Amino acid sequence: MVYPASNGYNSYMDRDTTPIGGLASPQQPTQQLLYTTIVMDGLALVLSFLISSVFALGILLYIMASRAYSNRGIRLKRYPLIGFLTVFLFQGALVFWLTYHGAASENSLTVPLLPCVISSCLIGALYPLTQIYQHDEDKLDGVVSISMLLGKRGTFIFSGAFFLLSACLLFIWFRQGNEFNLFYLFLLVTLPSVVYFLYWMRSVYLHESAADFKNSLRMNLVATFCTVAYFTTLIILKH
Repeated sequence: MVYPASNGYNSYMDRDTTPIGGLASPQQPTQQLLYTTIVMDGLALVLSFLISSVFALGILLYIMASRAYSNRGIRLKRYPLIGFLTVFLFQGALVFWLTYHGAASENSLTVPLLPCVISSCLIGALYPLTQIYQHDEDKLDGVVSISMLLGKRGTFIFSGAFFLLSACLLFIWFRQGNEFNLFYLFLLVTLPSVVYFLYWMRSVYLHESAADFKNSLRMNLVATFCTVAYFTTLIILKH
């Protein structure tokens, strides 16, 4: 409930008229959308207490960070580094920490740090690519995204560096458990997203007009599918 509510609230505040997320022609949000996000967040908080009070606190922090990111009065997304770090930490490390805590026996507070960092790095690799076609609209809205700060070509270098860092950290993590086969599986399953990334990067270097909504959506879908497929495979293999 929290994640779609977060997206809904962001849409309500942004009122995008150009392509955003998975929508080529987004409709203008109404007051009903705002009320819906509030109800969904409230239900999420109540249900979180069924797991633990710590889990509920983490969900509350996520909601507050999401609101601060989008809210017109605070608008953390206006600032490239602060906006990036908000998504980097709260959608990456915090989500892993809460998931591990919620799934662990007796809701253990002892959570391994390295996977938290890896989760944030994976988010950090993809997030700037979702902003790469929005530079003009962000400028009109007074927003300086991390992608705008880096430029279109710089965005690919930045995202590629984070993906490479994610792979290196995963290698270290699996080496600790002597599970090299799971690291090689990661390289195999995520290969399509790497291939498309390099193809898109080359296209943008030749013609910056290739940094458009259609290619960004494809990159997002391919990367998401490969990542979900990999971690779902891990669950099947281990359990």
